[in-house]
Amino acid sequence: MKQSHQAYVFGIGAILLWSTVATAFKIALTHYTPLQLVLVAVTTSIAALGFILVAQNKLSLVRTQFVSRPLFYLQTGLLSPFLYYLVLFKAYDLLPAQQALSLNYTWAILLPLLSVPLLGQKLRKSDLVAALVAYLGVFTIATKGNLTGFEFESTAGVVLALTSTLLWSLYWIVNTKDKGDPVVSLLLSFLVGLPFIVTALLMTQSLPTWNVEGMLAGMYVGLFEMGVTFVLWLIALKKAERTASITTLVFITPVLSIGFIAWILHESIERSTYMGLGLILSALALQQVLPKLGNWRNKRRIPAQ
Repeated sequence: MKQSHQAYVFGIGAILLWSTVATAFKIALTHYTPLQLVLVAVTTSIAALGFILVAQNKLSLVRTQFVSRPLFYLQTGLLSPFLYYLVLFKAYDLLPAQQALSLNYTWAILLPLLSVPLLGQKLRKSDLVAALVAYLGVFTIATKGNLTGFEFESTAGVVLALTSTLLWSLYWIVNTKDKGDPVVSLLLSFLVGLPFIVTALLMTQSLPTWNVEGMLAGMYVGLFEMGVTFVLWLIALKKAERTASITTLVFITPVLSIGFIAWILHESIERSTYMGLGLILSALALQQVLPKLGNWRNKRRIPAQ
């Protein structure tokens, strides 16, 4: 099989797995609190990533990378898994899965906006246009299409879902300064974040009790939201001839996720969810297409030499 074909196999595998995790979140949250679910998922992911690094003969890099930049991994560990997944799971606990999923997906719109003040990048018109379209989609979903009513099913849930996009964007902005092995860095973030998760849990709640369905769903989240799928995605990007051809597959994720939510959780998908998600995906497409269109027009204006 050609490398480019392998890239699609790994990429599509990652997309399919990521598409199922929103459903797993809701199943696990019927048995555990958001903080308990974070603990189950993170410990599972640590075990999976550790096994992968042993197989790759890279486990020795864990100590080397941590010693070189301990404060960096303290930042990433606090942002994700501790704060990000706690906030995200609480949003899923308060909202229907279709709403939490769609609102969280706007992190890809927020990221380039935050990159302007935090990374010194230039603000593009396409980012502003995409943001306006995406957040119109957010408002459509949050109000269930009643744009003038300003009534939310759970105001706290909407705020938490949007806060999760801020935390996830900050995590990736911090990670732009990471020069280490990405799988090792991910494991270190989880290892550093774990003590904060355990401390918060012991101070406020009890440890998760054994429940077959809840534990399996939590472990599924740890494997396929946080751990193994990330590695599959990295392999896909590494094997791809053109990164853009793989990254565009991400657009499929929320659509498939909605399908799994309707099929497995039996949620009746609101018309406003389809409309809002359509606006968000359109915004992501505009974010990619408008700069290329602008470059093409500029080239047309340059006279031939």
